[in-house]
Amino acid sequence: MSDKLRVGVIGATGMVGQRFVTLLDNHPWFEVVLVAASAHSAGKTYEAAVDGRWKMDVPVPEAVKQLVLQDAANVDDIASQVDFVFSAISLDKADTRKLEEAYAKAETPVVSNNSAHRWTADVPMVIPEINPEHTDVIKYQRERLGTKRGFIAVKPNCSIQSYTPALSAWRQFEPYEVVATTYQAISGAGKTFKDWPEMVGNVIPFISGEEEKSEREPLKIWGHVDDEQKAIVPTDNPVITTQCIRVPVLYGHTAAAFVKFHKNPTKQELIDALENYSGEPQRLGLPSAPKQFIQYMTEDDRPQVTQDVNFENGMGVSIGRLREDKVYDWKFVGLSHNTARGAAGGAVLCAELLKAQGYITAK
Repeated sequence: MSDKLRVGVIGATGMVGQRFVTLLDNHPWFEVVLVAASAHSAGKTYEAAVDGRWKMDVPVPEAVKQLVLQDAANVDDIASQVDFVFSAISLDKADTRKLEEAYAKAETPVVSNNSAHRWTADVPMVIPEINPEHTDVIKYQRERLGTKRGFIAVKPNCSIQSYTPALSAWRQFEPYEVVATTYQAISGAGKTFKDWPEMVGNVIPFISGEEEKSEREPLKIWGHVDDEQKAIVPTDNPVITTQCIRVPVLYGHTAAAFVKFHKNPTKQELIDALENYSGEPQRLGLPSAPKQFIQYMTEDDRPQVTQDVNFENGMGVSIGRLREDKVYDWKFVGLSHNTARGAAGGAVLCAELLKAQGYITAK
């Protein structure tokens, strides 16, 4: 019998759910023993349910092909079979919050890719290299929910991963004003070019809700756990303003960012801060952690999606074109893989951190 933790993937048939099952194939700590989706798909084998709609560039893992999809609404039944779940369900926010909280109250930790609980004050929203200490708020969440082991943790929006790590590396220089425009891949909407042919050769200057997430979520990540409020209190700086644009790219979100600093760093100080930035995942040697979290690229035409999106198996962030600006102090271009670091991979790394910290254990 395997000593790996038993994992359920809720919302397993969508693009992020598919990424979860591929990333977890042969994972050293976790084993997918259950897949769930809507009642419409329940009862089918996973292989049959994704037939004709498999979006990954690798085959369906053998280990999950014959798993029979369960109805994600059958919380107690699913909770009895797994140690924790990854959530990639596609419901409206109210229903997502209700379902994820039901799993937590069934004493089953939830590591979610969804946005529904990102602004729940006692739910940690974690980029493991940046704010691993935010998991301290889980004790207060459990107190509110009345649970002993159940809780919810979330990963942030994929759009912020291409610039927030750089700004985190530069916090010592006190950035106080940021302008960022993100150029976002279609897989961020769960689409391929086959699904969305009108995106070929096209740019859409609007992604619903994305700019608010891009401006607010880094502030929670840079906030702190307040023991009196029993919550994470966001910081109020830097001020961030964004535009989010959909571009005809399959994987990879690119950001063009401008920054003002209270302090006056040199270019070499900024580059050194990027290249030397690491965190708990690297210190702990977590299975999905990139050895180099951020790479700095000196070529004028890098980073590029076609050449750099898979840096560190998609879990690393690439920064380039750092140069002085006439209006702001510095400007740069960032690139991150939106479904690896930005979605399922970031959630897997978060779960690895939570296991290492003792929050996720075998039942």
